[in-house]
Amino acid sequence: MQIMENDHWSDNCTAENLPLYTFYAYVMIVEFILALPLNLSVLYLFIFKLKFWKSKSNNIFLFNLVLADLLLLFCLPVKAYNFLNGNRRSTEGGTCKAMLFMLFLNRGASIAFLTVISVDRYFSVVHPGKNNFTKALKRSPHISLIIWLLLLPLTIPTMLKSFECCNSYGRVEDTLVKDVTDALREVVFFTQILIPFFVLVYCTVRIVDRLKKKTVGDSTKLRRAAFLVTSVMLVFSFCFLPCTIARIILLIVRVENLPSAEDIVVQVFDGLMVLSYMDCVVDPILYCLSSTKFKSLYLTTYCRCLLSEDAQIAESIISTGNNSNPKRNNDVLLHSR
Repeated sequence: MQIMENDHWSDNCTAENLPLYTFYAYVMIVEFILALPLNLSVLYLFIFKLKFWKSKSNNIFLFNLVLADLLLLFCLPVKAYNFLNGNRRSTEGGTCKAMLFMLFLNRGASIAFLTVISVDRYFSVVHPGKNNFTKALKRSPHISLIIWLLLLPLTIPTMLKSFECCNSYGRVEDTLVKDVTDALREVVFFTQILIPFFVLVYCTVRIVDRLKKKTVGDSTKLRRAAFLVTSVMLVFSFCFLPCTIARIILLIVRVENLPSAEDIVVQVFDGLMVLSYMDCVVDPILYCLSSTKFKSLYLTTYCRCLLSEDAQIAESIISTGNNSNPKRNNDVLLHSR
């Protein structure tokens, strides 16, 4: 029995197609290099410029979104190292569990805060007079803490029992506890993507429909706002849905006991998981730099030479807290409300 388990571990954990996994590793390294400075620079602005904890806008949620993406990024060098050494996961049990815990927690947090921000925008645009509840949420930093705490129980399956690289669900017969643990892990994987996806689609459709019916405001800005919220949904779909579909196919071929097909699907699944980490690169752009006010602050802080003189004056007014003309500072997306 022990020999079978070792064979299973080797078969499930070894990157059979080393050139392909080497390519995956380099893609993750590129993602890390691109996303790390971008997320750190945005995080700096939230803490030292915007003082997000004092804000009545959704800056608290945006800060937590960036924080979750940043913590997720620190897993990428470890995964890249394993891929370069021909392993799909760390061969150390503790490291393997810690990595999956971090991936589950921070990936779930990233998606959760993304969903909360989308719901907040939905109420701000579609029901602007009925968003007292969301306003109360935005003013309370405890809500973000509650979201993190609610995500912790969902990561418990990653810490129970020892498990193979791609989970053993549907692959081998085991104890009832192991089966339940693996089943819970799969449920968490799918629900943390599919439920937010349907929420995001609903919010996007309603927001775009509401913006199209607006008769007041700059039509160019309204079109830009509709394009942005649509882009958010498309990016979410591009990053997360492919790996979800691949996971479903992987479980099917595993239950049907098709080892040759499983080898191919596992490689595709790992590649699509690597693709999903692109979300860490795109999030700061879509959710932070899409705001006119935040973009101006970002350019003023890091790329002042790219701003015109008028833009620099406008940013000085914003940074000193002069809100005598709130209409000018309002973003049509209601991003910073």
